[in-house]
Amino acid sequence: MPPGFDIQAPLFGDFVRLNGKWLPDKVAFLDEEQALTWAALDRRSNAVAHGLRAMGVGRGDAIAILMRNCVEFVEVMVGGMKAGGVIVPLNPAVSDADLLAMIEDCDAKALFVSSEQYERLKDSGAVRKRREATFVLGPAAGAACDYEAWRDAQAIHDPGVTVGEDDPCNIIYSSGTTGTPKGIKHAYRRRVQSMYELALAHRYHFGAVSICPIGLYSNIAWASIFCTIIVGGACIVRNRFDPEIWLSAVETHGVTHTFMAPIMFQRILDAPGFSRSRVRSLQAVMSGGAPLFEDLKSRIKDAFECVVIELYGLTEGFMTTLQPEEAAGRTASVGKPVRGNDYILVDTDDRVLGWGETGEICVRSVHWMTEYHNRPEATAQAKFVDPAGTVWLRTGDIGRTDAEGYLYITDRKKDMILTGGQNIYPVDIEAVMSQHPALAEVAVIGVADRTWGETPLAVAVLRPGFEGADAAEIASWTNARVGRRQRISRVVFRQDLPRNPNGKVLKRVLRADYDPPQD
Repeated sequence: MPPGFDIQAPLFGDFVRLNGKWLPDKVAFLDEEQALTWAALDRRSNAVAHGLRAMGVGRGDAIAILMRNCVEFVEVMVGGMKAGGVIVPLNPAVSDADLLAMIEDCDAKALFVSSEQYERLKDSGAVRKRREATFVLGPAAGAACDYEAWRDAQAIHDPGVTVGEDDPCNIIYSSGTTGTPKGIKHAYRRRVQSMYELALAHRYHFGAVSICPIGLYSNIAWASIFCTIIVGGACIVRNRFDPEIWLSAVETHGVTHTFMAPIMFQRILDAPGFSRSRVRSLQAVMSGGAPLFEDLKSRIKDAFECVVIELYGLTEGFMTTLQPEEAAGRTASVGKPVRGNDYILVDTDDRVLGWGETGEICVRSVHWMTEYHNRPEATAQAKFVDPAGTVWLRTGDIGRTDAEGYLYITDRKKDMILTGGQNIYPVDIEAVMSQHPALAEVAVIGVADRTWGETPLAVAVLRPGFEGADAAEIASWTNARVGRRQRISRVVFRQDLPRNPNGKVLKRVLRADYDPPQD
């Protein structure tokens, strides 16, 4: 390159600037109430950035967002990025205590909240000390500042802030499926790179219309938002997931892409109003966040009549996909790593295993996190160094490979059941039980057993019309189809399974319910 030229690849704020310039009237984001064009998103996010800079919030400062899904959520995220801030999306489903702990942990310099969330936290010390930096969307008595009035009072020209590729981009708190949530921190360039790879894997394009029914605090939801930003497509954000609302949106707007958890696909297929004609616009759907069992994968493929892609990934930074061209004969696999990703398996003694064996998945990725925020010990514990000195990230997941290197997820390391000295992986039992016609959902956990140490227990949700199903009969049906050591001790029914908003079953909650500490 000739001397004097210096080019930095675009970051998220740059994509919005360019889309606003070249696609000004093209719709970018829609919610239940309004649609934003790319030009409008560019202007509004500029205003947010100016307002933040005027408060002294800028590069490296945390900007916490506690909002329902709406286009304002997107403009705050982009505006915070244009100011050089660190975006911290918070999950409104967690307890007040956990929310306040996250706000303090990230040391938020500004807090953007929906009115209903403000009512929860307005009397807390965390909000009181940020009174002048708390912005409320919607009516809220005594609110420090009305978000829309504040935004509309700011300048709308480009703020002109230089954001470094290695500056921190976000802190996303983990789902807490196996313990206390950790703040996962990414740098701007790595975060953009992850969305490049995902957009390619999900087959996004200029004409893509995606729908996001998952909370925008979620890493799955960020995929829908930022893949859209990269390709200049359109994205429909919905405040809640409802199968009929989802189907109506797909039908009305000609949705081409969606990324959801398996349980969401199942509820859509089971909805009374489902028909193939209503989803004929779909081109590529992606499932992630939990195992997609073979029978459900086949139902999706048959009913949606489009490309079905399964993704296995970590917010910390790693992805594999099973593309449909590779799926024949290996539909239980989650595929191979996407570009710039790699993995190995290690045993309990940290010995690297060959293909065909089972062990903990350790990964390398072009979009790794930089650290767990304020958790140096957890960051250090997540590292594995192989005999050659190469650093890998421990996933805590157990997997196996076939002879060609395709990955099969066996289970979470912490969910593994040790019975009679043998490792039992609940997902293997769940895959069998998911085929029983009476069961809508099932989760298998280990409970204490005097003889074996632990024994598998199945917690199940019945399908409508099967309320009279016999738990003992289902247990016998299961035990006739699994290995001797995999046999379940019993089946218990409940109305639903505890899940995080991404669809992952909270097995630690089930263990607390059905295997309480012994006296």
